[in-house]
Amino acid sequence: MPVIGIGLDVVDAGPFAEQLGDPASGFVTATYRTAERRNLPAEPARRVLHLAGRFAAKEAFVKAWSSTRRGQPPALQQLDLRDIEVVEDGFGRPALRLHGEVRAALPDPAPTLHLSISHDGAVAAAVVVLEVELES
Repeated sequence: MPVIGIGLDVVDAGPFAEQLGDPASGFVTATYRTAERRNLPAEPARRVLHLAGRFAAKEAFVKAWSSTRRGQPPALQQLDLRDIEVVEDGFGRPALRLHGEVRAALPDPAPTLHLSISHDGAVAAAVVVLEVELES
């Protein structure tokens, strides 16, 4: 399957923690689906890195998707990051599940999505790769 898009995003946990800590911002509810906010790590620093990694995954997806549209306008005028959900397979391996307008705006058949999230010190990073099936 040929790769049609790659996206990478890196999040510094320090400034990200400040943004999460501002209750007036509404950032968490505007960015994460209810399921993504369940079962967060209890320890604050781990919780920040967990959410930072998932935010990086959403941003990496947007970059990978955008790279497939070179020379074209964006597929959506507004993007709801909650339509890009990070899920796990039961063994801790992350994947993306798309919803709403994001899912509807993808070509048919939708590309296969690959996601890797990593944390090191105060940094979280994610890479997303989009692949398509070749017609035979």
